[in-house]
Amino acid sequence: MSEENLQPVFQIQRVYLKDMSLEQPNSPAIFLEQEAPTIEVALDVGAEPLADGIFESTVTITVTAKVKDKVAFLVEGKQGGIFEARNIPAEQLDPLLGIGCPNIVYPYLRANIADVITRAGFPPVHLAEINFEVFYQQRMAAMAEAAAKGNGAATPAN
Repeated sequence: MSEENLQPVFQIQRVYLKDMSLEQPNSPAIFLEQEAPTIEVALDVGAEPLADGIFESTVTITVTAKVKDKVAFLVEGKQGGIFEARNIPAEQLDPLLGIGCPNIVYPYLRANIADVITRAGFPPVHLAEINFEVFYQQRMAAMAEAAAKGNGAATPAN
């Protein structure tokens, strides 16, 4: 029967660097600073359908390094992946796109960001591993909280 053809399918189609930018607004003077820079890292993930059963998952990282109040460098990278996900139960698809796919894409982005920072003349910044499951749960909780505030928090959920 046709039920045999409904086996879950998950495959990586392609992983690619979607966007990368580097700014060094205070170079070359910043290279003369003796103080170590402070590093700030911001993370975002996204997913969108491209075709039936085909999805793009992206991870965006922004790394800002400052020495005192001067920006040494700002790097923003966006790594993408195209994934085939068919016959996946609806309740499993969103976590797959929000946790599984970013786990595959992130190591590529991490390496690309370290490379760009090194090529810019700075010591590499080795980004830490990210627990995308925790990040996903935090995003879901924040979205639920925002929805509750928008719908009037006094209304019970029955």
